[in-house]
Order: sequence, then C-alpha cells, then structure tokens
Amino acid sequence: MTKNLLKFLVLALCISCNTENKNAEKPVEIDQATLAKHIERLASDAFLGRKPFTEGEVKTVNYLKDEFEKLGLSPGNGDSYFQEVPMVEIDGSPSEKMVISGKDGSFDLKVLSDFVATTSQVKTEIGLDRSELVFAGYGIVAPEYGWNDYEGIDWKGKTAVVLVNDPGFQSGDSTLFKGNAMTYYGRWTYKYEEAARQGADGVIIVHDTEPASYGWNVVESGWSGAKLIIESDLPLLKVESWVNQESAQKIFDASIMKGEDYKVLARSKGFEPIPLGLDVSVSIQNKIKKDVSKNVIALIPGTEKKDEVIIYSAHWDHLGVGKPIDGDSIYNGAIDNASGTAGLLAIAEAFKKNGPTKRSVAFIAVTAEEQGLLGSAYYAENPVFDPKKTVANINMDALGSPGKMKDLTITGYGQSEMDQYAEEAALEQGRYIIPDPHAEKGYFFRSDHFNFAKIGIPALYASGSYEGFDQSMESIKATLDDYNTHKYHQPSDEYDPETTELSGVSFDLQLFFEVGRKLANETYFPKWYEGSEFKAARE
Repeated sequence: MTKNLLKFLVLALCISCNTENKNAEKPVEIDQATLAKHIERLASDAFLGRKPFTEGEVKTVNYLKDEFEKLGLSPGNGDSYFQEVPMVEIDGSPSEKMVISGKDGSFDLKVLSDFVATTSQVKTEIGLDRSELVFAGYGIVAPEYGWNDYEGIDWKGKTAVVLVNDPGFQSGDSTLFKGNAMTYYGRWTYKYEEAARQGADGVIIVHDTEPASYGWNVVESGWSGAKLIIESDLPLLKVESWVNQESAQKIFDASIMKGEDYKVLARSKGFEPIPLGLDVSVSIQNKIKKDVSKNVIALIPGTEKKDEVIIYSAHWDHLGVGKPIDGDSIYNGAIDNASGTAGLLAIAEAFKKNGPTKRSVAFIAVTAEEQGLLGSAYYAENPVFDPKKTVANINMDALGSPGKMKDLTITGYGQSEMDQYAEEAALEQGRYIIPDPHAEKGYFFRSDHFNFAKIGIPALYASGSYEGFDQSMESIKATLDDYNTHKYHQPSDEYDPETTELSGVSFDLQLFFEVGRKLANETYFPKWYEGSEFKAARE
C-alpha cells in the first residue's frame, strides 16, 4: 500500500467517524441557479463595471444589501449593512527626471521609461531633495529569520534602494526564508511599509522581471496616473519609487559599490546597509480628491457563541468604464469578481437553508480590491468583529473553474491549519489538494484574505485549477490561458448564460460552505503553522 493511499484511507476513516459538531442532516447543496442569477446581474452593463466612487458602486452595494436582507441576514455593522471606507484619490504627476548625484557628477533617469514615483502622503506637492541613497538589500526586518537589512543606520533623510522578492528566491536553499516560495517580506507593499517604519524618506525598488513575476510594462502602467489610498496614522514615505534594472545598474556603477554583485551581497545573512555615496532628487505634484466607499457586511448570528465569527469575503468592485476595446468600454468583471460576490450570496443562502450554527457567520463584500486591497485593509484596521474571536476567513476571488476539478489548489499552502480543513472537505468530494505551483509569484498576498491574515486570522484561498473530472489538464490550461490573455481586466470579461460553465464554481463553493459549516459548529480555533509570518499577530 502506498503512503498516499494509506493517508487517504486514514483521513477517510476519520471523516466517517468524526460526526461531533456536525448537523445530523445532510447539508444543502449550493444552488447553481442562484449563483448564475447574481453573476449575470452584477456583471451586467447596468452596474457600469462596479467602480468605487461611481454610480456603479451605488447600484452594487444597494443590490447586495437588498439581497442579504431578502435572505434574512442581519446587518453586520451594528444596525447597518455598510461599513464606510473613506478614501483619497491622489492623481500624481512626477517630475520628468529623477536626478542621481555624486562626487563625480550627476545623471538623470526619465519618468516611466526609467523610473516611476508615487506618494501616499496627502499633499499637493512632495518629493526628495538630495536625499542620501543607501543600499538596504531586500529591505527586510524579519526577527524569526535573524534578518535586519536596516540595522545600524539612522534612516532620517535617507532613501533606501531595495530588491524585489526575498533572499530565498532562486537561492537553491530551501531553509533561507521559504526557499522559492515568496513570503510577505518579498512583496513591494511590505518594502514601502518597512522603510516608513524605519523613518526613511523614500524607497527605490529595483525591478527584475523574474522575481517580480511581471515586466516593467506592468510597473509603468500600474504606478502612473490616479490611485486610491486610505488615510491612516501609520508612517508613510514621501516617495515610493521603482527603477528598471538598467537604471539600477547605472546607480550601482556610479556608487562605491561599482563592480560588486549587489544581488549576492543582499542574500548574505550578515548583510549590513551600504551608503552609496549618492543622493536622489525627484518631485511629485498631486491633485487630491476625498470620498467615501462602502464595504457590505451581513451576519447570521450563532446560537451559542455569537461573538465567535467565521468570515466569508469577496471584493465587489471592478474597473468601471474605461478605454474602449472593440467598441466596448464597460469592464464588467464577470469572473473578476462578480463570481466571488455572487458566491457570498449563494453560500449565505445555503447557510440559511441548512439551519442555525453555534458560531456566527459573516459575509463581507469589500471595496477597492482592484486599487490595492483597500476595503479589506480598512476593515483590518477597523474590524467590526474582534480579530481574536474571528475563527477564520474564507476568501473568494475570480472563481473561474471551467468544470468540476479533481484538484483543489491552495494558495498559501503550508501557512495554517486551514489546509487540513480544506483537505478533509476535498476528500469528501473525491478530490485532492495541491499547493500553488507558482508560490514564487506571491499570489497569497494579492487578494483580500491577506489583510485578514495580517491581523492574525487564518485564511483559506483556493480553487480548482488544474485537473478536471471530465476534462484534460491541457484543455483546462488552454481555457484559463485564454481568460488571462483575452478577458482578464478587459471589457470581454462578461457573463454569457449560453457559454459560461458554473459547475466547477458551484463545486468549489460547496467545499467552502462545508469548511465554514464545520468551523461554525465546533469550538476549535485553527492555528498558524510554525514559520508563518502571521503567527505572531494571532498570538
């Protein structure tokens, strides 16, 4: 008998024997017709692409509130179904040149082609004026790994030059951070946050396509034009910047590090920050607009432990009305993320049909995910439910399985005991679980579950992705590749009742329902595994 078969039989035996805390009746099934109805409605042209601060938002949040109310769910935020999310739109125009100066002269970098520069400070004018450049390796402070790239420097008035990703990437050492799997320390958002905590004036991230998992064109488009932010009391940099590799090499060649391999130096465990003997100047002119968006929160109160909550989440927003493509300017976002938002309503319906649970179950449709996970970030800073008593988060984003899948691919596998809950539910469906095969791309940090994880709440983010019961892996890959190439973030991400396949989506939703139902009827709190960067927040 193989080890895998033995493991399957043991787990199957456990599943059949462990009836404690489960309702005696067979649970209800997710209604695929409910799912289809809500996707079709939310992805219709009438909702104008569901962009925050538009008429599309007004229609979307009111629709969700009305549908939760029809299902008999209670308001989740006191007596309201809404949590207001104040945001600021900053439309920044950087100077045409970033000037790098040293004792041997100066040179210019050109905006967009060589560098991008933004700010999260709400000021009409801001910048760096001859700010000292210091190479800070990967820009990481990680006590659990014995790592501090900022140690020994007073960072006031200085700008850190840092590398994207973390030291484990392509190191060949699985014990260095998490080897090839990106940790949060590798994400650009962390780089900015940590530098601000250290008191730096700015950060320049060195772009590199492979460790970033996207090309310079993504940086060029994503870090230019207007952006939304949430005002907070957290420290903020004056300038958040990227440079391409060619420009970074020019900087290093003009510095005291000329001839050194900066990537090798940054990966050394004993790395110490290196003043480059250079300074940087750049300015940004901003147009400021303030407004309020909304998270939608609905609740099914528990019968015994009402203060202990399982949270289902999905983002309701998409890109609104934008650049026309083939005559269509409405970015409907059927898969991304009318599917997940409709999934919230379908699972809520299943819970109401299934009957009361001991713990409470909350459904949160968050705003502004497409602007940088802002709605969930605001919730994390202003939680409606006590994070210490929030049992777990199950997040749904871009559910696009083209049929029932044998696999359940878990993004962030190995982070918490939510893996075990998912595996148990998958086995009941005749499925197996696999880790995300592209963990180096950091997808765990790119959807709303991440902000729940940051405040210590174990999260599950998964979907069937690779092997179907009735389709070949090649066919599934072709379907998903076609979506990513021709529909993702384009007006063509629309719902067609004649061609849209929802059996795989409802299959995944059934699994999410089963996981939540089990959690809602027991007393155990899933734990983070040793080595998870989120374990400390829970404790």
